[in-house]
Amino acid sequence: MSSPFSFLLKGITHFITGLFLACLSLCALGQSSDINQESAEPEQWSIHGQVTYINQFKNNFDSPYYGPKSLLNKSEGDIAKSYTLSATAFLGARLWNGGEVYFNPEMFEGIPFSNLSGLGGFSNGELQKGTAIPPIYYMARMYLRQTFNFGGEQEYIAGAPNQIAGNVDQRRLAITYGTFSALDFFDANTYSHDSRTQFLNWSLMASGAYDYAASSRGYTYGLLTEYYHDTQWVFRFARLAMPKSPNELDLDYGLTQQYGDQAEITHAHAIDSQPGKIRFLLFRNRGLMSTYTDAINFGISTNTTPDIFNTRYAYQTKWGYAINGEQAITEHIGAFARWSWNDGQTETQAFTDISNSLSGGFSIKGAYWGRPQDTVGIGGAINGISAQQIGYLQQGGITMFIGDGKLNYKKEQIFETFYNWSLYQGFSLSAHYQRIENPGYNADRGPVHFYGIRAHIEK
Repeated sequence: MSSPFSFLLKGITHFITGLFLACLSLCALGQSSDINQESAEPEQWSIHGQVTYINQFKNNFDSPYYGPKSLLNKSEGDIAKSYTLSATAFLGARLWNGGEVYFNPEMFEGIPFSNLSGLGGFSNGELQKGTAIPPIYYMARMYLRQTFNFGGEQEYIAGAPNQIAGNVDQRRLAITYGTFSALDFFDANTYSHDSRTQFLNWSLMASGAYDYAASSRGYTYGLLTEYYHDTQWVFRFARLAMPKSPNELDLDYGLTQQYGDQAEITHAHAIDSQPGKIRFLLFRNRGLMSTYTDAINFGISTNTTPDIFNTRYAYQTKWGYAINGEQAITEHIGAFARWSWNDGQTETQAFTDISNSLSGGFSIKGAYWGRPQDTVGIGGAINGISAQQIGYLQQGGITMFIGDGKLNYKKEQIFETFYNWSLYQGFSLSAHYQRIENPGYNADRGPVHFYGIRAHIEK
């Protein structure tokens, strides 16, 4: 019989295996990279890596009924635990003045609860759409970046994953072309953006209603332009590839029939000498998608259950926006908040079933109790869906992610907290807890409690 100890032992084995894979590309050059950063000298190359293991359990929650896309209890056929393991090598080189190239080979292994069904805000930001056992290996990112300096004061950019240390003008234009994640550049937030070190829930790590361009692995392809004006303003625009079919792996690389356009303005400020930023993001997606109205009408005309998977008649457009703020309150406490919305007329194309989302929280450093590298996170999110999608689900329809057969609609409410222990430079362990009320927007089910551990190492 399996036990929590055997699960933990297996997790440690996975973690060590992934660490070995990542270190193969780090050991030879990591020391030189550190020296360059410490002496503030421009780098000619950059080598970093990360390994993250996440293991989660959940309670047996109230489930009076369930459907084909419900979050399930173990007695209803769900797995006892969900886990993910990822290992990434971040490789970069300076090719010429302002020219950089980056490659990120990656390994991923994992299995979601209920085949990634039954929630709007899923509990682990590392999850991909589908089970990956045994591990899969792929090129996560591969892109070229050219920076044109336009003047202003010089600014030193420190070395980091996918960032080569060096001096740039504070007024500059950067053009990026290739394969990357939309979240590498858009919807950033100092306190809640990276599920490998911060909050885990999808609707806390990103703006929940931002249906950002991505394959089922979370990566896309396209062209990005960024303009930096001194230290206060950043303007970004990108046209990115959408999947050929919603939530699938294959992307439409043509960028003319199915694509995602996004524009974002970032403004940096200070309140009582403490830094902060506010971002406004506008996006528009185009793709071969079903509308919930078409699916409902099809069900009525055929006297069947409405079905978005059989009513993808034409190219549709979805649009939305996100407002994203962060503010340092003291040197050791930061706050964040996001509000996002999309029109909710069409099925989800690339992210998750959320049409409106309000999220926020706090990040507290452990300096107050003598652990300055530790972090406590406390956050929450309230997610909703459109009236059209509510009607579709109430008639028994299902989407890629949710569908209990019927629906007593109420907004999904999420609370998450974590403690991140810094055990050694670059190595941390964290404990996580999430409480989700009305999972899949259904007041008849839940609440669900998720308990998790995360091990993370980076170089």
